[in-house]
Amino acid sequence: MLNKEYITFLSDIKTKIKQAQIKAAVKANEELLSLYWDIAKEITNKQKNSNWGDGIIEQISKDLKQEFPTLKGFSRTNLLYMKKWYLFWSNENVPQVVGEIFKIPWGHNREIITKCKSIDEALFYVKKTIENGYSRTVLVHQIESDLYNRSKKALDNFDKKLPSPQSDLAKEITKDPYCFDFLSLNEKYNEKELENALMDNLTNFLLELGSGFAFVGRQYRIEIAGDEFFIDLLFYHIKLKCYTVIELKTTNFKPEYAGQLNFYITAVDKEIKEQNDNPTIGILICKSKNNTVVEYALSSIENPIGISEYKLSKQLPDELKNTLPSIEEIESELEKIEAENESNKF
Repeated sequence: MLNKEYITFLSDIKTKIKQAQIKAAVKANEELLSLYWDIAKEITNKQKNSNWGDGIIEQISKDLKQEFPTLKGFSRTNLLYMKKWYLFWSNENVPQVVGEIFKIPWGHNREIITKCKSIDEALFYVKKTIENGYSRTVLVHQIESDLYNRSKKALDNFDKKLPSPQSDLAKEITKDPYCFDFLSLNEKYNEKELENALMDNLTNFLLELGSGFAFVGRQYRIEIAGDEFFIDLLFYHIKLKCYTVIELKTTNFKPEYAGQLNFYITAVDKEIKEQNDNPTIGILICKSKNNTVVEYALSSIENPIGISEYKLSKQLPDELKNTLPSIEEIESELEKIEAENESNKF
């Protein structure tokens, strides 16, 4: 039975089962959030039209848990979150908003209404969660790293160098600054060390770049008429259907950096790009930049380029870093403490 025909047949069935499971989970989530919305609406309206205060929520929680002991979600805290969630969104275009927020889990909804300062910011993270399938941990990271205010902020010439649909998408994938707070670097580091650190943390780097980036190569070699050139980082963007050249600079922006990146983009277009690929774009990520200088530099550039800064968590001086305990030393001390606690029990 284990021939190719059966394996294909079984694979199709497995795919259908998984798709049905996903649909069932999505439907169950929508039903749960619909219930929470209705409960919150009833409580809000009752409190508005009577002299009931928030103290009544404690009583509602006790009665619901007594009636439905196997169901979770009716704690006083969660009922208050339901009310807060309903009030946060109820002044908006309710049918449209509900259609979006019901697509993400309750835990995600709680994080968004708790951490976001405006409806626009909250809707941004709702849509990003739906588009990218963020886990709750990733969602919280994106909110805390201020993705909303960093998105589409790079200085670029995409509008002038790309057709409308692609230029809009190109703007979507850029941000300023890029947040490399997952790196641990000394105060004095060079471009090679920054590049090494990003490659050692490739998963986090791809998360910071955003969805759609596929890693192609580091120090990617291109030969042109016998001369060798090496691109810092080369990616392919699946949604844009184009190569993306990323150059890293650990200094303030200089106009010649844009010229170098422009050359690499041309080289990729002529030496690597296939006929069905869209024009290659470039992203220059530097330590800092003068926006006016960037605008002047981009005005004479032929290829589509975006220029951003990056930020790191505060670097530790070498002498201080060397005095900190390693992970192994911390674990060893914890094991000693645990052993001492165990012996004290007897």
